[in-house]
Amino acid sequence: METVFIKGLGLIGSSLARAIKQIHPQIQIIASDINEEALQYAKENKIIDRGVIDMKGSEQADYIILASPVSQIIKDIDTLAKQKLKAEVIITDVGSTKQTVMQAAKALTRRGVTFIGGHPMAGSHKSGVRAGRADLIENAYYFLLPAKQTTDLSKLVDLLRGTNAKWLQITPAQHDKIVAQLSHVPHIIAAELVNQTQQTFKDEPVGMRVAAGGFKSVTRIAASDPTMWSAILLNNKKLILKQLRSYIAGLEKIDGLIEEENRPALFDFFQQAKVRRESLNTAARAPFYDLFLNVPDNTGEIAKVTGILAKQNISLINIQILEVREDINGILQLVFSTAAACDKAARILANNYEIVTR
Repeated sequence: METVFIKGLGLIGSSLARAIKQIHPQIQIIASDINEEALQYAKENKIIDRGVIDMKGSEQADYIILASPVSQIIKDIDTLAKQKLKAEVIITDVGSTKQTVMQAAKALTRRGVTFIGGHPMAGSHKSGVRAGRADLIENAYYFLLPAKQTTDLSKLVDLLRGTNAKWLQITPAQHDKIVAQLSHVPHIIAAELVNQTQQTFKDEPVGMRVAAGGFKSVTRIAASDPTMWSAILLNNKKLILKQLRSYIAGLEKIDGLIEEENRPALFDFFQQAKVRRESLNTAARAPFYDLFLNVPDNTGEIAKVTGILAKQNISLINIQILEVREDINGILQLVFSTAAACDKAARILANNYEIVTR
């Protein structure tokens, strides 16, 4: 019987445990977490088989998944490099910065231990073991970074087959540049916008009470785990600072254009952003195809939409309610894996709903 050891039962760690159990119920999962309540919950709900303290039990594992904050992952790699492990063990992590992790992993590879860096590009503003889902990473990109290019990835991919992730091999430098721009800097911006807004409305509580729509959409990620994000920023410091300073320079430029009342330049600024944002909805994003519906706020309306699609045997890969009211009405975003499915759904649903072009 194979054994998986998971260090960290937060959102990602517990989601991976669920996905593994779903496809490989015979595998024994041992998990470690600083939160004893999380371990108890995971055991009671059959997410894991045994809960332990620190790295106890990792020596008997065939797979070790490090799912703590990045700073702790690096410490755990150092610990593992000094202890006895199974000869064929595969160690991976899920940290959202990779250059520091892969540097630390050299202590393992020098011993002949297989290390495959990993990062699932999925998550939630919710955290903890209770927020985990077996399908959290479904259809999301999952970066894999083998410490040695000759490493066979098939065993790890099979272990995590239940995630239904889209695997993508990449270099540590490429990874950290991508996530700094697409994930790390946006989290900083969202958090600062929330804090700045709170300060602005400290004497006007009605301001925060009516905050909705675009504000909520832009700042949703500010509710993410502060412990994890503090560690991420310090472990990708160089790239984040570079891209954050570039962003600040862009804001200062807009500040100047507003001060000058330079209407043509401001128009160009928004026009370029509009065109670039709309390009995200083109076929270049395949296999994701979005359809937006204007839906009334009626009981059972979402069930009605999905029921129509189910009768036509049209499969969805994602569905989301967009809390945006400033410029459009209540919007339901439907995501399909093929253009054909999206087009067919649009033709059918147009009989009952307004199709919104964004």
